[in-house]
Amino acid sequence: MSDTLPIVMIHGFGAAGAVFFLNFDAIAEHRAVYAFDILGFGRSSRHEFSTKPDVAEEEFVESIEEWRKGVELEKFILMGTSFGAFLAASYAIKHPNRVKHLILVESWGFPERTERAAETLRARLVRWVRQAFSATGFEDNALVDYNYHRLAQPPSAETAFSTIRQNDGLEWAQNPMLPRLTRLHPDVPITFIYGADSWIDSRTGELAATLRKDSYVDIIYIQNAGHQIFAERHEEFNRELVRVCDHADRAREHVCDNADRAQ
Repeated sequence: MSDTLPIVMIHGFGAAGAVFFLNFDAIAEHRAVYAFDILGFGRSSRHEFSTKPDVAEEEFVESIEEWRKGVELEKFILMGTSFGAFLAASYAIKHPNRVKHLILVESWGFPERTERAAETLRARLVRWVRQAFSATGFEDNALVDYNYHRLAQPPSAETAFSTIRQNDGLEWAQNPMLPRLTRLHPDVPITFIYGADSWIDSRTGELAATLRKDSYVDIIYIQNAGHQIFAERHEEFNRELVRVCDHADRAREHVCDNADRAQ
């Protein structure tokens, strides 16, 4: 696997790295896999975040960079889901030389709020709350116990998330990510992955493709899946993720070949 890019997986709000337990094995067959607990979530330290949205976001991003330095990663595929996608995009904007491909799964906090968007979100939320999410993989209470212990901690990142999101909207960030994608280096490819039945507005991917019309943007929809797409439809999600990562490997090889010929 020395010739394949490693992948870093960032979980979403209220979660921890182990939520990807249905994905690790399938991805690790092809490349090194890294996952960590976001600062203030899971078993990470309970940091006291700033009450300013931009500063709190920067604290999250810099904690990811400090983690990268600690594990001595140079170049990698970066995947984030939900709030983790928001942080992954923010990280890629600041550290584009590290990210060879950005994968945004059920990306939270990207669109700007409009009345039409609010109506669409309400309709999607009604459909979403009727769905039952049950991650499979354990026959005993291991997952339930894990969830309890990661949530029964003093609030930290939860407070920071409340600072970053808009006070009167679940989906919207104080500083939406979509307009900021114009600041992402044009050579960083993006793949959006959505569950077709999720409350997240998948039009964000289409708008991103318009904003970055001269850069690589791909959009994948997985049917019969909601917001927890990586668990609800993990087999199909894993196949798509493997395919996207393979594409990133080939793109890097192509760049390296061109650089060798230029020399």
